[in-house]
Amino acid sequence: MVKVDGRTLRCGDVVAVASTEGVLDVEVEPGALAAAGRAWELAEELSTRRVVYGRTTGVGANKDDTVAGEHSTDHGLRLLRSHAGGSGELMPDGQVRAMMLIRLNQLLAARSGIGTGLIEALASALRAGALPVVHRLGAIGTGDLAPLAETGLALAGERPWRHGGVSPVAVQAGDALAFMSSNAATLAEAVLATLELDTLTKASHAVTALTYVALDGNPEAYATAVHEARPHAGQIACAADLRRLLGMESTPAPGRRIQDPFGLRAFPQVQGPALDALHHLRNVLAIEINAGTENPMICVPEGDAYHHAHFHTAYVSSALDQARATVHQVAELSAARLGDLVEPDFTGLRPFLADGPAGSSGVMILEYVAHDALTELRQAALPVTLGSAVVSRGLEDHASFSTQAARATTAACRAYRQLLACELVAAVRALRMRRADLVDIPVRAAFDQAGAVLDPSTADRPLTEDIAAAATVLDSLALI
Repeated sequence: MVKVDGRTLRCGDVVAVASTEGVLDVEVEPGALAAAGRAWELAEELSTRRVVYGRTTGVGANKDDTVAGEHSTDHGLRLLRSHAGGSGELMPDGQVRAMMLIRLNQLLAARSGIGTGLIEALASALRAGALPVVHRLGAIGTGDLAPLAETGLALAGERPWRHGGVSPVAVQAGDALAFMSSNAATLAEAVLATLELDTLTKASHAVTALTYVALDGNPEAYATAVHEARPHAGQIACAADLRRLLGMESTPAPGRRIQDPFGLRAFPQVQGPALDALHHLRNVLAIEINAGTENPMICVPEGDAYHHAHFHTAYVSSALDQARATVHQVAELSAARLGDLVEPDFTGLRPFLADGPAGSSGVMILEYVAHDALTELRQAALPVTLGSAVVSRGLEDHASFSTQAARATTAACRAYRQLLACELVAAVRALRMRRADLVDIPVRAAFDQAGAVLDPSTADRPLTEDIAAAATVLDSLALI
């Protein structure tokens, strides 16, 4: 059961709802709904005595066009109809569910001035597992106008439902902009991608630890004293987790090599920034999914409306850009470690972990797959915050492109998962061929879980299924 009150929604709740098909147990906190009702009453009263953007006026560059008389009654529906111009492929079902949950929670923050009927209809749709037809394209990080307009029209009975449906609800004149004035679709994808990246970074500790054992790594690089000398939080946490997985003492004995390649030796220093960036990103998203971002903001305590720019999501786009950039650096180390795993000087095994007649290729192809994935990740890591847009006759002269940053983060997850899977396949194969003894260290659990799904055959054969199986098991490795 997910309780929605406009204040306490967690990123984990969003992921849970996104991954649950069918009927959902969503409880709207009565006090929050009552507060939203008071904000609606205030917004209606304000509209009789002052200009309120989107209620008594048009939107965008039409802000100075007054809406009055016979045209005011259908103003809300006209706004939804005109903005429901999403295009491209359909948004994935999980993202649509997440978007609906986030929007419901934001509306219950009681700053939109929207009618409670529309809030209750959105909650009913979530509970029933009803999903509107929502297209992927139509936002640039200054409000998910097209996706939310499509959702609003479905609730009003004017657009089809992709799955299920609920009874149509009346849309009042002031409801349309209040419903659309949010980045809920962007935040939904950002939350889903962020928590997947978080999982992959945790899994990368176990994968790196397995490679460390396969390569007879030098433990000095993870010593407590080393990282206390430059105490970045993420770096310290990473080194501590590697010590835990490998069963190391705080002051480990020297290894057989005086220094390892950077893939092992610099892992805490490169992984640390990624851990810190993801921590910051999760904090940003936790604020955003519980924020009242509607423009104008209806402020019941002060009895007035405020016009502002909370629709701009520079925090989100900047944090997403930083997270992808730092994860790309860590991914480069994974590709480097894979290169070490196929090198006899490091493993004492044949080139490419081959185990057949002379000229056998072993896992040679893994490097090609890994670098293909790394190239995709590199492209996805390019910053979107360097661009901008000028729309609506020049009035809206900047954009964060957080929508595109979220999409790029989803692409980064796919690529990083494939890259880590390639390293995991090679590490497990090397450990099997070396018959490494992992009995007394915690990373043995990772070896056992991966070994249970990876084919033990060392003959030259297609590795497609091995990579797919390794990619799937990463989620469980993150929990070790």
